[in-house]
Amino acid sequence: MDFIEGEILQINKPLHWTSFRLVKVVRGKLRAKLKINKLKVGHAGTLDPLATGVMVICTGKKTKQIERLQTGVKEYIATIRLGATTPSFDLETEIDAEFPVDHITEEMVCESLKNFVGEIQQIPPNFSACKVNGKRAYDLARNDVEFELKPKLLVIDSIELTKYDLPYITVSVVCSKGTYIRALARDIGASLQSGGHLTALVRTRVGHATLNSCLEVDELDDFFENNI
Repeated sequence: MDFIEGEILQINKPLHWTSFRLVKVVRGKLRAKLKINKLKVGHAGTLDPLATGVMVICTGKKTKQIERLQTGVKEYIATIRLGATTPSFDLETEIDAEFPVDHITEEMVCESLKNFVGEIQQIPPNFSACKVNGKRAYDLARNDVEFELKPKLLVIDSIELTKYDLPYITVSVVCSKGTYIRALARDIGASLQSGGHLTALVRTRVGHATLNSCLEVDELDDFFENNI
């Protein structure tokens, strides 16, 4: 394999790692192995630190394909806790409000999910990389600055309930670039006259890359040893 000319890797991002950290680790290992000081490495779609799963990493000249790869359909398995919200819509921040869940049934959840299939308008989380007057939204949110993000048009191809165990539900989501699963958790909770936040997220597919085809981080050294 020629990592300078360019390769595309599929790696399972570990829990608590930032996407930047994974790119940095891959770049560092390749630079050391190739004995070079510079090498372009980038990813085709970020994952939150509390998410795991498929990350597509490009090296060398293949980084020019990142924009194209980012448009690939993405698939997720998301666990949502109903009856409670957090400012970040996940476990990165503490619960700020609680709501009843006794009225929620499995049938209600299935009916609610149907409303999110197709083209939808979604307001991104305030704790996100969206820009507000040139500043990152998450920086403003962490400093308690008030602001509003505009809804974005996106496509959800399918969303299915795979586990129902109140207050938790697990859903499988196939969606377009730009979908915030954390925001989807918020919106599902609200649609059920309750609240909701994300407690676990696994990205199982990006385009043609699947979780089954991914390398684990602890396999990288052997992989580079055998392919350089």
